[in-house]
Amino acid sequence: MSEQSTSGHSIREFWGELPPAGRWLLSTVAVQTLGRGLTLPFTVIYLHEVRGISLDLAGLLMAFIAVVALAVTGPAGALTDRLGARTMLLWGTSAQLVGCVVLAFATTPLVVAVGFLFLGFNFGVSWPAFNALVAAVVTGQARQQYFGINFALVNLGIGLGGVIGGLYADVDNPTSFTVIFLADAASMLVPIGLLLGPLRHVHGRAEKPEDEEVGAGSYLTILRKPAVLWLTLMTFLGVFIGYGQMEAGFPAFARQVSGVSTGVIGFAFAINTAVIVGLQFFVLRRISGKRRTRVLIVMVALWAVAWIVLGLTGLVSGTVAASAGVLLFHALFALGETLLQPTIPAITNDMAPDHLRGRYNAVNAGAFQAGTILGPVVAGFMLNHEWSTGFVAMIVVGCAVMVVLSLTLERRITPFVNGLQGDSAPPTPPTEAPTSEKSSAEPRPAVS
Repeated sequence: MSEQSTSGHSIREFWGELPPAGRWLLSTVAVQTLGRGLTLPFTVIYLHEVRGISLDLAGLLMAFIAVVALAVTGPAGALTDRLGARTMLLWGTSAQLVGCVVLAFATTPLVVAVGFLFLGFNFGVSWPAFNALVAAVVTGQARQQYFGINFALVNLGIGLGGVIGGLYADVDNPTSFTVIFLADAASMLVPIGLLLGPLRHVHGRAEKPEDEEVGAGSYLTILRKPAVLWLTLMTFLGVFIGYGQMEAGFPAFARQVSGVSTGVIGFAFAINTAVIVGLQFFVLRRISGKRRTRVLIVMVALWAVAWIVLGLTGLVSGTVAASAGVLLFHALFALGETLLQPTIPAITNDMAPDHLRGRYNAVNAGAFQAGTILGPVVAGFMLNHEWSTGFVAMIVVGCAVMVVLSLTLERRITPFVNGLQGDSAPPTPPTEAPTSEKSSAEPRPAVS
């Protein structure tokens, strides 16, 4: 890692202050996510161009991942608080491994759906468990830095995988896709080994306060809090116009409207990675001590410009200019991601009581999954009907609504939760660091 600083501390100092569990989590992130990068940019292409599944049905199948994830997220959040993050992460990563193996040999929509069932289970379980584990291991201002650095390393793995996948995957050679999905499955052995080995004593649980009122930890009670509700709405819309479209709408738009090759799409994801890895540390310095809601507004502006640029590539389909526009789209989108990823998780976990981190992160994950349910369905339907202009216009309007939601959230969270740590006392830190499975205290290696 470079010697750039975050919030006045160098990366080396940040690393040195991390507990061993935090170091293990960060040190293996890129390897874990390399496999995900092999398949992420090409799943829709695989379904449509290799297995002959229509874009409409492919969009529905990809949305099925999020449907399953949404269904299990609530119970997973509660079980994370009860059983611990480590146990839930073992279940999730094992399911991801099985799902990728199934997809490697899937030739029909039904078998694809079975594979996506396992992937959806992993996504629904791992999100609240991973964030709860990180929040238990890392506290204070370092938490926002950790989420940002973790995100950069996740994208390093995904980006490298995208380049390899773009060079190797060939729509005229179905076996090439079988290989990359099997490689994705093999990458899950890394987090499984980590959880069974170096992190076997880290559970991620916190005790429930003795004076807590009955029902105070229910999802209904949590969602009745105005700050949680507005953050949930903002997360949902942000995923719908962002990640929900990047994973399904972007590849389909780039192939069908922009007219670029799979190689260009693979390198677009590589550009995404280069921007995130190259600028994330700089961004962390710039946003430290700033209102997180204002940071999100800047992110939305970048995303709006990115989608407009992508839309314009349809005017020069199949040309070098179209390829350049596709690459520029991902550069701008990635810059927005460097603003998003350190802020939303930090807001969520600074807001959450220690013993309810699983549930709070599950609420946020549920909003994420809902966005990924709607995103691919809308993208597949609109692009299959050649409504490319309306598709881009819809996303830009969604960006404008995100600005309103960010300003509304700002009025409903404390200055500390919004990143102004000098204006408000921090919440009480966890009473103890993660300990062994036998401890009575119950407080995502990076999983794809």
